[in-house]
Amino acid sequence: MTPVLAFHFDFISPFGYFASLRIEDLAARHGRSVEWHPMLLGVSVMKVMGLKPLLDTPLKGPYTERDVLRYAREHSVPMLRQPRDAVMNPLTCGRALAWVNRHQPQRAAEVVHAIYGAYWGRGLDLSTPGSLVPVVGEEIAQAAASDEAAALLRAEVDAALQAGVFGSPTVVVDGEPFWGIDKFEQIDRWLTRGGW
Repeated sequence: MTPVLAFHFDFISPFGYFASLRIEDLAARHGRSVEWHPMLLGVSVMKVMGLKPLLDTPLKGPYTERDVLRYAREHSVPMLRQPRDAVMNPLTCGRALAWVNRHQPQRAAEVVHAIYGAYWGRGLDLSTPGSLVPVVGEEIAQAAASDEAAALLRAEVDAALQAGVFGSPTVVVDGEPFWGIDKFEQIDRWLTRGGW
């Protein structure tokens, strides 16, 4: 089996969006594949760690907003949604991906790129199954409303927490977690050198 990079992210995370555009190239350079895992910042950051949302944190919030916009400009990433725009409820999108991971795993990358492109790239609100239909199709959108999808997302979130994932994006490489898109260069070196 091809070894994997376990990529954990929340669809409401702009840094997760940026990382989703680079993770496949990073994996391919090292003969790896990508596992796409939804996580929920509302659970890890607010419930488990007891912290405020990033943009609501004094000093750090305004800096983060600048950092997001600066990254998008530098890398020419399409981004109609702005960091201060109202945040959608990410449950529907997370459930859609969790269901895809179970039933159509070969489509996971396609679904992630479609959702991220619609949410951040085009600024669409995807908080309901109906809003997902034009993005991922009727079958996946309907599945996102199911009790099964809700249970699958809970299992993904629990597994992420067990793996030490608290932020988006996090890439777990052979049990070693790397948090943040700024760690991609370090992951590249880690894979090249076989760790240290």
